[in-house]
Amino acid sequence: MSALTLAQASTIVDKALELGRQKSFKPLTVAVLDVAGVLKAFKREDQGVALLRADIAQAKAWGCLGMGVGARRLSQMAEARPHFMAALIETSGGRMVPVLGGVLIRDAAGQVIGAVGVSGDTSENDEVAAVAGIKAAGLVADSGEA
Repeated sequence: MSALTLAQASTIVDKALELGRQKSFKPLTVAVLDVAGVLKAFKREDQGVALLRADIAQAKAWGCLGMGVGARRLSQMAEARPHFMAALIETSGGRMVPVLGGVLIRDAAGQVIGAVGVSGDTSENDEVAAVAGIKAAGLVADSGEA
């Protein structure tokens, strides 16, 4: 298994923010975690970012890593089994946010090497930015689609 490099994580953050600006998204916050859930790269726009966005972005990514699925799947799980998801959120100490914008990062062999969380615009747009950043780094995005 390959490891997520700092250069790749930095590219993901920069390209996600760049796409958000190009598409006139609301100001974004982007967090990249390695496979162990450790913050590898993080940036937020200079202005217009709400206080909790950093925590939300990290929690979107951390939830994906914790469950081994993209946030689309986590969101479906939350809808289908709300009590189970509430228990997971409680068990994780509130470190999971099961909404779009959390995307697993896979290497060319399909191994999970990290996750990205984006927060700031609609959850769908957050996911678009995360996927764009991952692809720009030459890696595979897994948003949890069936």
